[in-house]
Amino acid sequence: MNFQQLRILRETVRRNFNFTEVANALFTSQSGVSKHVKDLEEELGVELFVRRGKRLIGLTEPGQELVGIAERMLMDAANIRRVAAQFANRDEGELTVVTTHTQARYALPPVVAAFKQSFPKVHLALHQVSPQEIVDLLKRGEADIGIATEALDAEPTLVTFPYYEWHHAVVVPAGHALTQSAQLTLRRSRRAAADHLSRGIHRSHPHRHRLRSGRTPARHRHVGTRRRRDQDLR
Repeated sequence: MNFQQLRILRETVRRNFNFTEVANALFTSQSGVSKHVKDLEEELGVELFVRRGKRLIGLTEPGQELVGIAERMLMDAANIRRVAAQFANRDEGELTVVTTHTQARYALPPVVAAFKQSFPKVHLALHQVSPQEIVDLLKRGEADIGIATEALDAEPTLVTFPYYEWHHAVVVPAGHALTQSAQLTLRRSRRAAADHLSRGIHRSHPHRHRLRSGRTPARHRHVGTRRRRDQDLR
């Protein structure tokens, strides 16, 4: 067993069991991918893939177990190389952080500025993605740190810790009906937002109510008037 076989096993799952795409991703040949898979199955004594003819269509039960182990082994190997590089070049290198738009826009700017001042030779790559994409990038070893308010603590393969707390607030004008409530609930907030939106639509589109009563909207009458004037000018 070697790391190339584990990479092929992992990449085969990622590429939806397409050996051609696996070979392209790993810069090798399709025949080489097939041979590595065959050698690995023979060494382990179990079939890792469900086959339909010559096609792979999924993982066997042993294959599902081994893919998880292979993922961890490859990530540990990458971490070993990363740690060694960090000790060899303490003040240089690259740090990849993945986070959501909210964190990147409001929480991280002062942190990034302080980091760049302390480690000017380190290239900091900050990417804005969804919470699930953060999990996927961390598990694939394509990011070093992920920052999000959801999804991370539900993933057993990741180590998480709290960075800061934030609270939601409802902002309304003085004297608003919500300020008279002894206890503000999410249901009351949604109802107030819906009422406000309904009043806004009524003000923005008064012609809708006139249409129900059979009157022609003023906007349409105005267009018709301009057409008649254009015809008179001709």
